[in-house]
Amino acid sequence: MTATIFTGGVIWTGSAETDALLVVDGVVRAVGDQARASAAGADQVDLDGGLLMPSFGDGHAHPLYGGLEYAGPPVRPCNSVDEIVLAVKKFADEHPDDEWIIGASYDSSLAPDGLFDARWLDSAVPDRPVALRAWDYHTMWVNSVALQRAGITADTPDPVLGEIPHREDGSVLGTLREWGAVDLVTAVMPKRDEGVRLAALGTAADYYLARGVTWVQDAWVEPDDVDTYIAAARNDLLRMRFNLALYADPRHFDSQVKGFDDARRRVDEVGSPLLTAKTVKFFADGVIENETGALLAPYCSALHNHGQSNWEGDALAEAARQVDDLGLQIHIHAIGDAAVRQALDAIEYVVRHNGSRDRRPVIAHAQLVDDADVGRFAELGVIPNMQPLWAQLDALMTVLTVPRIGAERADKQYRIRSIAESGAPLAFGSDWPVSSGKPFDGIAVAVSRQTAEGEPAGGWTPNEILPIERALCAYTAGVAYQAFAEDGWGRLMPGASADLVWLDRDPRTTAALDIPSLHVRGTYLCGTPAYSATD
Repeated sequence: MTATIFTGGVIWTGSAETDALLVVDGVVRAVGDQARASAAGADQVDLDGGLLMPSFGDGHAHPLYGGLEYAGPPVRPCNSVDEIVLAVKKFADEHPDDEWIIGASYDSSLAPDGLFDARWLDSAVPDRPVALRAWDYHTMWVNSVALQRAGITADTPDPVLGEIPHREDGSVLGTLREWGAVDLVTAVMPKRDEGVRLAALGTAADYYLARGVTWVQDAWVEPDDVDTYIAAARNDLLRMRFNLALYADPRHFDSQVKGFDDARRRVDEVGSPLLTAKTVKFFADGVIENETGALLAPYCSALHNHGQSNWEGDALAEAARQVDDLGLQIHIHAIGDAAVRQALDAIEYVVRHNGSRDRRPVIAHAQLVDDADVGRFAELGVIPNMQPLWAQLDALMTVLTVPRIGAERADKQYRIRSIAESGAPLAFGSDWPVSSGKPFDGIAVAVSRQTAEGEPAGGWTPNEILPIERALCAYTAGVAYQAFAEDGWGRLMPGASADLVWLDRDPRTTAALDIPSLHVRGTYLCGTPAYSATD
């Protein structure tokens, strides 16, 4: 028997405050006076005035993609097109044997309308294909050699679910929008070495555990990714919990759906307590920044442009029903208000057709929600998995988003508090590496609706500001509920797994703008240190 007692600081269980926590064999045994009374022979951990709380979950992210970013040119920190080009050139010069230069994820707001020219990359790497994903992961910027390899010319029509922008002279620009266009390039790219992919999962675990996160919903998993996760589990390389959401492609769903149950079975057969495959991911639309987010009213740029709906007619509802027939969880990306309505309608159809059960469907992002749909999340038992970090007037919002939808609709974005107060079971996610996977970056915005510089005073749409404990719960117990694991982790109660994060200060008494500076001293998975700031 292994026992540890934590004292010397504040312990927040997720609903109450105490000063002692006893963990036995990886499970919370007792709190407070009962913990101290039962702690004979237990190892002692002095919290040194800090705070111990449930570790975080990330209800929507892309850990494999995030880890792979570290295997390519470091373009994410770049603040200009010139910096990106220099980073790509330096990486290419240092890797002369790489057939392709593959990387992510650049800032789309660095070029007008998010449109990047292939010739800019040609100046860095003229003789090998270059493919960079934007930070939204819905867009790719390529050089001329990559266009040639993919067979994309001025005469190539826009594919289904994709757009190929052109220059004024009709030549292909070099920016590809959405899956239909991006897939033309990925289809001719070489597969990443499996060793690189396994290392990327380790990089993702390093990233998350250092930020107090012990469970992640991988929200976009294709067949090769399932193989990588299974290989990691079989070789004891997983160091945190992952649930896989199998990607549903509207172009190939009829053939795909047959493989979803098989993928779940293969994962279950591995028998790893750290890996599950319980979910299927749908994309209802794209993103507003590309004008591919599906809107009820048109974009400001054109009277007839309502964005992109990926599933026509009743196709999403019927596909969701088939997934529900398999007992798998529905997880729908929906950005625009039309996509959110379509997602809600699809779930309503599933409930009506298949009857009531504990299915916990998820709508991720819910960036723009029409007034008539705010209450439907609670009515249908839908979990809104929202990304609080995005609810701020940063450059992405002011340069790319607001001009496309106008000020009136812009102020109806990220209605986090409104949806939560309607009774919906709120959960948070980061969408890392699209944006920071550090929970406190998002929590700071959730409780302030301000940028890191404190703008605007009083917060943007301040009626949507969340109380701090509500925000913390959305990143802990809320995600555990999404994961069907509310009895296993997300709160510190007797019988729960000791998944813990030890902080230097209490976020509940920290000023909103200072919350991102909170320091993780340690992260525990099943009572065992998974990260220590002294490592």
